[in-house]
Amino acid sequence: MLVAVLLLTPTYVYVTYMKYVYEIQYELQLKGQSHLIVRAMEEFDQKEKKAFDYPRFRSFQSGLYNVHFLPIFTTIKKPLNVQETGYHIQDGYAYLIIALPEGRYFNASYLAVGGELSYVKIYEDVVIILFSIAALIFVLSLFFLDHFALPFQRLNKRLDRFIKDSMHEINTPLSIINVNIDLYNRSNPANKYLQRIKAATKTLATLYNDMDYLIKNERLSFDYEAIDLSRFLQERIDYFSEVAALKNITIESCIAEGVRLFFNPTQLQRIIDNNLSNAIKYSNEEGTIEVLLEADDTGCTMSFKDYGIGIKEVEQIFERYYRENQDKGGFGIGLNIVKAIIDKAGIDLNIDSKYGVGSTFSYRFTPPIYQYA
Repeated sequence: MLVAVLLLTPTYVYVTYMKYVYEIQYELQLKGQSHLIVRAMEEFDQKEKKAFDYPRFRSFQSGLYNVHFLPIFTTIKKPLNVQETGYHIQDGYAYLIIALPEGRYFNASYLAVGGELSYVKIYEDVVIILFSIAALIFVLSLFFLDHFALPFQRLNKRLDRFIKDSMHEINTPLSIINVNIDLYNRSNPANKYLQRIKAATKTLATLYNDMDYLIKNERLSFDYEAIDLSRFLQERIDYFSEVAALKNITIESCIAEGVRLFFNPTQLQRIIDNNLSNAIKYSNEEGTIEVLLEADDTGCTMSFKDYGIGIKEVEQIFERYYRENQDKGGFGIGLNIVKAIIDKAGIDLNIDSKYGVGSTFSYRFTPPIYQYA
């Protein structure tokens, strides 16, 4: 808007000034035409009793008028609305009216010369100037932005490299922790402290997988394959059972058997993991989470229901880095990833949430993603 103001203000002044100059030039042209007509009448000898050949012009009209401004002879098609001498402009038409010596030229008292004013050339020049200025500003903007953005581009590359290296470094100790906990549990009695450690590592693994997907999703192609959704969903529920146990939360499931999808496993895991992780995160202590999978011949529905704190702003939860509750942790990218996946795949999502009561996320898979048995 600032650029527009900077451009339009001088442009307006320029157009106004050029129209004023053009009108003055046009007045001079009309005066020149009037002098030609007067000279022609001066040179005409009425004693020869010949017809006077009145001068005509291609771009101008003129006429002789009596003292009451009634036409004696005229090529002007419009009536003269102004009945006084001088230069006049009305409705895009310019008039020059001059007084004639009384009774000298065919009993005419006034000579009027006029023509249509056309500002087309001025507007054409203005358009060319504006386009030239806009092109210059665009080129200069690209030049300066490119130079100003160069340090930020370098910083972003370093940050991107740092994140990738950090992701690799985080994955290695997480894997070591999980492997050693599993090895310990095989030869020793269950240890509640180790169970809490493993549940915490699973929470970290979910965050890691979200970050890893966010970094790689634009570079990798996610191929679809046949998936047993019933078994896949149950495996993810079993995976998060230890995380839920930290808050004494029970995950109740009702999963139809033999439900199959033609989908990408990585993207499906991101959908399920983020819903289970959020349901656990926002549920109350000793609460319940209900996972439902039902199917018919038109599709299948996968639902996650919790009885937690609910959602205040449903429209904003899919925005990247948005966190409705800052005390619950996370980066605010999980549901943003889920929304991107389901929008691209054409999966319908219905959210039923009441603040202070709980939330239900329902995903509807239809053919060709849903494979009806």
